[in-house]
Amino acid sequence: MTRAALHWFRDDLRLADNPGLAAATAHGPTLCLYILDEGGERRRLGGASRWWLAQSLRALSASLRERGAELVVMRADPADLLPKLVAEAGIDLVTWSRRYEAAAIALDRDLKETLVGAGVTVRSFNSHLLNEPWQVSSKLGEPMKVFTPYWRAARAKGEPAAPEPAPQRILPLPLPRALARAAVDLTDLALEPARPDWAGGLRAEWTPGEAGAAERLGDFLSGSLGGYGEGRNRPDCVSTSRLSPHLRFGEIGPRQIWHACQTASAAGMAAGGASDIDKFLSEIGWREFSYHLLFYNPELATKNYNARFDAFPWAPETQALKRWQRGQTGYPLVDAGMRELWATGWMHNRVRMVVASFLIKHLLIDWRQGEDWFWDTLVDADPASNAASWQWVAGSGADAAPYYRIFNPVTQGEKFDPRGDYVRRWVPELADLDDAAIHTPWQASASALRDAGVSLGETYPMPVIDLAFGRQRALDALASVSGETVLSR
Repeated sequence: MTRAALHWFRDDLRLADNPGLAAATAHGPTLCLYILDEGGERRRLGGASRWWLAQSLRALSASLRERGAELVVMRADPADLLPKLVAEAGIDLVTWSRRYEAAAIALDRDLKETLVGAGVTVRSFNSHLLNEPWQVSSKLGEPMKVFTPYWRAARAKGEPAAPEPAPQRILPLPLPRALARAAVDLTDLALEPARPDWAGGLRAEWTPGEAGAAERLGDFLSGSLGGYGEGRNRPDCVSTSRLSPHLRFGEIGPRQIWHACQTASAAGMAAGGASDIDKFLSEIGWREFSYHLLFYNPELATKNYNARFDAFPWAPETQALKRWQRGQTGYPLVDAGMRELWATGWMHNRVRMVVASFLIKHLLIDWRQGEDWFWDTLVDADPASNAASWQWVAGSGADAAPYYRIFNPVTQGEKFDPRGDYVRRWVPELADLDDAAIHTPWQASASALRDAGVSLGETYPMPVIDLAFGRQRALDALASVSGETVLSR
C-alpha cells in the first residue's frame, strides 16, 4: 500500500518545530494544505490579520518550494473538503496542529471522527503552546484563575521539549487533476486591501514569515533584551521583542523562543541577564495563561468572565468611540497609541493598557467594542490574548487589575515617555511643544501653543472628557457592580 500524508497548516505557518509536519513528511509523500475557512462559527480575521496572513502564506509557500513541495491553497469548508480530498488522493495519514477556540475544537473533533471512520489515521500535535491548557491545573485539579500560581505551576513542569529542525526535503504528493482545479492562487483569497490600499505602513514595519520571525528574535536577544525588565514599559524606545504577530500565526513557536533564550544566555550572547529573561518569558507565560482561560471559557471575547460585570452601567453611545479609534481624544499618549495601531497594526503593550483603560473607564465604553477594534486593526490579534487582556483591564476578567485601577494617560505619558518622543512621532502636530507641555497641551500658555503652531480645537482637539470627572464616574460605576463603597483614590 502506498503511504501518503497530508499536513493541514493552520496557525502553524512554519517548517521548524512543527511536529505535525515532521510526522507527515516522515510517513511518505506529503500534501501541504492551507484552507481559508470563513464560514461556520469561527471568528473572521480582521483586516490587519488578513494582510499578515497573505504575506505569511507567501513566505511559507516559498520555503516549501525550496524543499521540493508546494503549498496547496483552497477556500472551502474543511468539514466538506478534507474527507473528499483525502479519499480521492489516497491519503492514509492526516496531521494538524491543535487550536483552542470552541468552534475549532468542535470542527477538529468531528473531522477526526469522520476520517478515522473512513480508515484514515489522524494525529494532532501541540505546536502553539508550551503546555496544553489541560496540562496545568490547581492542586485540586481545577482550572487556574490567577496568573502567578498558574505560571509557577507551569514552570514546575520543567523545561519544554527541544524544538525540532525543519525537514530538509519534502516528497510532494501531487493532487489528482480533478482536485487540482479547486486550488486557488493566494491572490484569489483577496486577503489584502486594494481600494484603498491602507497597508503601506504595515509593509514598511514588518517582515512576516518564518525567516522574519527568526531575525526578529535574534535582534531582540542581542539588543533590547538588555534591560527588558524596565525598558519594556517605554514606548519611546525599541524595548520589546515585537514577536507577537509571528507567534500568532505560528511562524515561530514558544519552544523555539524559550530555548533560544537559554542558549543565548548560556553562550554569553544574550544582551540581558537572568532577570530580563525571566521577565520576558513571563510574557510568554501570560499568553499561555490566556489560552488556558480561553479553553475553559470559550466566550472569553464576548462574555464577562466575572458575571457581576453584566450589570455594569456603560455610557450611552456617543462620538467618543470614534474619536478614540481615530486618535483624536485630546490626550496625546492615547492618540499616539491609536495612530500607531492604525499605521502599523501594532501598539506598545504599556500603551495598550492605557488606551484600553481610557476607553473602558474614562469613557465608560463597553470593553467588547475596544476588543473588536483591536481584533480588526492588530496584526497580532490573538483569540486568547486579545480577549483576556481586555477583560484584565476592564476588571471583569481572571486575575484582573483591581477595578479601581484607572490609568491616567497624562501621568503614564510623563513617566514612560518623559521626553515626549513617542508622542512626537505619532502626533506630529504637537512635535514643537516643549517636554513640559507635550502630554498636557491644553495647559500650555497661549504663547507656547502659538510658537509650536498648535491651535487647540483646530490642529489638535480639546480633551474629549475631563480626567477627574471621568475617573470619579468610573469609580461610581465600578462600585455599583463590586458591592463596595469606593472613595476617590
